[in-house]
Amino acid sequence: MSKSIIAGPTYAEMRDPMLLPASLREAAQKALHEDELNPINLYNINWKNTGDAVERIVLPKELTGVQANIIVLSGRNFPSGSMKVGPAYVTLAENEALDGLRPGDKAVIGPSTGNFGIGTAYVSQLKGYQAIVVMPDNMSRERYERIRKYKGDLDLTPGTESDVILTLERTHNEYVSKPDKYVVLAQFELLPNYRFHRHVTGAAVMQAAQDVGNGRVAAFVSAPGSAGTLAAGDAVKEHYRDAKIVALEPRECSTLFNGGQGQHRIEGIGDKMVTLIHNTYNTDLLMLIHDDDTVRGMEVMQAGTHVLVDRLGVPSLDACNLYGKFGPSCVCNIIGAIKTAKYLGLGPEDNVVTIATDSYDRYPSVSEILYQRNGGKPNDDQLEMWAKSAFLGASLGEIVDLNVDNQHERLQKMKADLWTNFGYGADYIAQMAGQDFWDVEYAKIEQIDPLIEQVRGALG
Repeated sequence: MSKSIIAGPTYAEMRDPMLLPASLREAAQKALHEDELNPINLYNINWKNTGDAVERIVLPKELTGVQANIIVLSGRNFPSGSMKVGPAYVTLAENEALDGLRPGDKAVIGPSTGNFGIGTAYVSQLKGYQAIVVMPDNMSRERYERIRKYKGDLDLTPGTESDVILTLERTHNEYVSKPDKYVVLAQFELLPNYRFHRHVTGAAVMQAAQDVGNGRVAAFVSAPGSAGTLAAGDAVKEHYRDAKIVALEPRECSTLFNGGQGQHRIEGIGDKMVTLIHNTYNTDLLMLIHDDDTVRGMEVMQAGTHVLVDRLGVPSLDACNLYGKFGPSCVCNIIGAIKTAKYLGLGPEDNVVTIATDSYDRYPSVSEILYQRNGGKPNDDQLEMWAKSAFLGASLGEIVDLNVDNQHERLQKMKADLWTNFGYGADYIAQMAGQDFWDVEYAKIEQIDPLIEQVRGALG
């Protein structure tokens, strides 16, 4: 039986929460810190903490070793602790606004390796839906605990982050095939994910850089999980045509790079496929990142504050500001941003922007596994070595320029070869080779926002 809808913000309000009434913003911000499961937290789905300034960290150059400014947009203060709650929310909200979905009609399915699944469970609980998260069975225990905390059920598939294709297959076989019972928030293939990041994250990326260096974005860097975050690059290129959009992959599972099919430890990113919503023709560079560097780099920031200060010369306040802020995928993005600055030869006025999807709170078990491999917790000498290797020593190897040698066409073929197996027509996928396809999909926000407002009614 259908229940009353719990409505939330429009795309425009997530991009600029100052459009919301001040009283609502104040109440939502209070709930974010005091009442996590209050549905008003839906209005905290923005990069600006329901205010006017994005949360960002400009990394100290003593850590990065490059002249360019490395700016990290932080998603840790989104409801549920990760910005992935945004795509989960808009995918569900579009189903409500466009298809008449209401709580009680169907169960909500969230295919994920972690943060999107957590976001699915969280938004579903706030809105009154049953949620089932389909994810690999070898992820960090903190992820499973958080999903259960939000009353989500788990459907676990074999493997790790590297086996997300099995999660995709389970989703299509068990859930997409039964549309009368389930609504699938299919982050790897549905365009709300793209729309959210192009409209909301893209604006935040540019705002994060506006008072640093020359105020422009020279490059935007992100490891594709669903590749939704890379859609922010489309917004960046609208304003800065010469900006470079950079995708990152684990060296241990270099599928886009050279067809590699291995296992890796960078929780928070997917692999072994070109996702359907990846606008590959707007991605300029592809880089590989060693998974051990990301886990060790995370440990440096978590346990090595004194080492950063005493041995690398990082200012104490800056070093302390890194504590608790980054998980493995965040560190992957930071290393990729450093490599990008080196590769492009960027100077002190140039800005490279990247994303910290979440924070350390869901990765202590990853540190425990690192200690087991290391024979115990690292000492100061090891932490210094790890910092210099992961950050200062970020290499210029294993980089592909996607704008030459038919690299975009190669990725487009990989996309078609996979997604035609999941019921998408070859003609539909072929349209994705042109920017017009993505611009038309993005422009749908102009029709969707009024429908979200209509469902919501008067906003008091």
